[in-house]
Amino acid sequence: MKHLTIIVPNGDNNLPSITGAYEIFSRANAYNKANNKNELFTIQLAGISEKVEFNGGLFTVKPHLNISAVTKTDLIIIPSLNHNYNIALKDNEQLLPWIKKQYQNGAEIATICTGAFVLAASGLLDGKSCSTHWSVTENFRSMFPKVNLQIDELITDEKGIYTNGGAYSFLNLMIYLIEKYYDRNTAIYCSKVFQIEMNRNTQSQFAIFTGQKKHDDEMVQLAQSYIEKNIEVKISIGELSSKLNVGRRNFDRRFIKATGNTPVEYSQRVKIEAAKKAFETNRKTINEVMYEVGYSDVKAFREVFRKITGMSPLEYKRKYHKDVVLVA
Repeated sequence: MKHLTIIVPNGDNNLPSITGAYEIFSRANAYNKANNKNELFTIQLAGISEKVEFNGGLFTVKPHLNISAVTKTDLIIIPSLNHNYNIALKDNEQLLPWIKKQYQNGAEIATICTGAFVLAASGLLDGKSCSTHWSVTENFRSMFPKVNLQIDELITDEKGIYTNGGAYSFLNLMIYLIEKYYDRNTAIYCSKVFQIEMNRNTQSQFAIFTGQKKHDDEMVQLAQSYIEKNIEVKISIGELSSKLNVGRRNFDRRFIKATGNTPVEYSQRVKIEAAKKAFETNRKTINEVMYEVGYSDVKAFREVFRKITGMSPLEYKRKYHKDVVLVA
């Protein structure tokens, strides 16, 4: 029988990602048993404290055992740290060498949401792909520049390390792992019991783009400000770089270094974020919104919108606007 270790980190972190992982894997075990198969996993909660309080002491979790008692495990799940990741990293430094040792001994590791900060701090994500909650993108990139952050991906799977996007998208990761370790039928069963959509592969539609401003390049900040104040304009990046007295090649290089996006990508994200808000809040047609954010070509607008959100403009409007207008 394989061994699953669900980490209970110190600190007031995310309780549902712990209990949810435990319940879904327990149900998969029960399904196996009901179908005359052996339970696949021994499931244990492990931490570095005898008990951990959540939600201001409203809930308490008592791990089955201390991580020091787990000498060999097959799969480790690191839950979300909410947005307390800086504090959580300090409070859970003891976890890092243990996690690294288990991986070196053959364990696979799955992180939920901001749990990726713990795994990244161990060094195991260096050079590998990783997803986490879209709202912590800038801080994550700043803290762990060696990690290949794929913020639009819902799930990454590389060399026995799995990561996923934010909040309750961990349910999709659990179904993914159930199919990986059990089989497709068990995954379908769990998805139906817990009513989790299968095969969702992006968190793009949920992201709110606020711009990457945590840098000290004044020229890039001026460029960002210009782009954001001129959403309705089709901006020429060449003209913008000239306006700021910077050569185009140097402009692109500094912009990418400061924000992680090319100037064109940044402009697209700003415009599409404005379009999303328009679709969510008013009855304007696709074409009206398209013109308002500086596009004149319907095909180009749809392609960029889909690239960034994973949905067409019409699909997005249908999903997020109550009184949808279907006329393009």
